[in-house]
Amino acid sequence: MSDDALYTALKVGRMTLGHRIAFPPVTRYRCDDDGTPNADLAPQYYSERCLVPGTLLIAEATDVSATGGGYINSPGIYSERQIEGWRKVADAVHAKKGYIFVQVWNLGRVNPGTKDKDVFSAGTVQCPDRPKPRMLSTAEVKEKAAEYATAAKNAIAAGLDGIEIHGAHGYLVDQFLQDVTNNERTDEYGGSIENRARFGLEVVQACVDAIGADRVAIRLSPFSRVQAMRMADPFPTFLYFVEQLQERFPGLAYVHMVEPRAGGNNDQIPNEGDSTEPFRKLWKGVWISAGGYTPENAKEYAATHENTVVAIGRNFISNPDLVAKFKEKLALTSYDRSTFYTNKAKEGYLGYTYAEELRGKYY
Repeated sequence: MSDDALYTALKVGRMTLGHRIAFPPVTRYRCDDDGTPNADLAPQYYSERCLVPGTLLIAEATDVSATGGGYINSPGIYSERQIEGWRKVADAVHAKKGYIFVQVWNLGRVNPGTKDKDVFSAGTVQCPDRPKPRMLSTAEVKEKAAEYATAAKNAIAAGLDGIEIHGAHGYLVDQFLQDVTNNERTDEYGGSIENRARFGLEVVQACVDAIGADRVAIRLSPFSRVQAMRMADPFPTFLYFVEQLQERFPGLAYVHMVEPRAGGNNDQIPNEGDSTEPFRKLWKGVWISAGGYTPENAKEYAATHENTVVAIGRNFISNPDLVAKFKEKLALTSYDRSTFYTNKAKEGYLGYTYAEELRGKYY
């Protein structure tokens, strides 16, 4: 790959990206109280990050159902009003010649139990600072997989380009996959690696059946310690899972994996031997890598990995013109973490401006 690989086009599912930098899902808590993207905030927030045509945005984690969420002012995609709200976002992004997937999740044991929410998981292992979950029955597990497929259909109905299944950072798919949270079940969803992987693979299958493989993706985080996750040895489980994705779903839009230096919203020190390379070698399609990228290491990664997109979150929040700034080697505007999760506030969400040096060339 050439040194300018980061700024070359790439076919991803049904899309042709204009470059290899994506905006990953970053939760912001700016939705209406019923989980609808706020019409005065969300369309502008997403679309202004499409300064460079062909940008891929992956919208923030979104509840697949009324029972799947529990965070105040986070989005859903199960009601007609929510679907209409996402349609406004999709239209704004497409008007700027961008693309947008939405990440879909079920909180599982991470649910804070707000609004009398049912807290459940693969087992009864409690997440720190959360209510103790109940173990889902075998029949309920199959129902939960179907909810992701409904969310996928709703995303397409809203005009979004596809969905990313949240299989990372300790949410429901991850809770089934990892033995730190799935260590009690005796049915087909517990015990062996094959059984623990079954739920996640069924979720992917349901979504593929619903909207087509080229509009479905999944995110994984083998090394993240966020929300008391991280297996003693994640390699056997995640190698099997990625191997199965390649064997069963080679037409997925992409696989999105978090680098070991990143843990949820923060950086972390990797264990010796932690690396995403073994997984990358198994997956033959488009790969998205996320976690702590700078202009320098993003360019290097794209140059040495074919069919790869680099996802940059925190700096893309405070730099809606980040893609152009990277290319033109301009300084970045610092982000303010204290404004990341302030419900409904415009501060730290809207109001960032494009660099004056880009005027005339990019806008």
